[in-house]
Amino acid sequence: MEQYKLPDLPYEYNALEPYIDEETMKLHHGKHHAAYVNGLNSALAKLEEAREKGDFSNIQALTRLLAFHGSGHIMHCLFWESMCAASKSKEPTNGALFEALVRDFSSLESFKKQFSAAAAAVEGSGWAALAYEPKAKKLIILQIENHQKQVFQGSVPLLVLDVWEHSYYVKYQNRRPEYIKNWWNVVNWEKIEKSLQSQV
Repeated sequence: MEQYKLPDLPYEYNALEPYIDEETMKLHHGKHHAAYVNGLNSALAKLEEAREKGDFSNIQALTRLLAFHGSGHIMHCLFWESMCAASKSKEPTNGALFEALVRDFSSLESFKKQFSAAAAAVEGSGWAALAYEPKAKKLIILQIENHQKQVFQGSVPLLVLDVWEHSYYVKYQNRRPEYIKNWWNVVNWEKIEKSLQSQV
């Protein structure tokens, strides 16, 4: 069975300074993300063993582990791609993404305010996500608890922000709103534009 692997970051650990510090990035990627990859591979191995034995008495726990660690891996992959060095982060003033944000949130600034509020209000551990909902062909903002709860099924995440404490505590301690405010400086708008264009 082919295993999942921890991907390399698309930039150096210090590339997001001063907004996201190098120490946090090393811990977040090398420890936390790696743990989800290991947990995902472990869950898959245990499911394979259950199939071989024909014993599915523990299927509820194994399915839960698969969803938690699998979603944790995918969300972190999206998170790394959602960011870039501040010098490369350019807010859109036109194009498909800008037009969609204005259509669905009234303005870019209104979108950022709603997204920031959603991220700040996540209860406990989780994520804020901008997603494309293909049935209505519109953008929506989600609060995702843990990695896999409160997901709008069928929607495709375009931009995600990790608000688990491990993503900001070294630099910001319990100041999640400050972390969110500073994070906008390293958003990879070009990547979001390309992700949206691949959906529409």
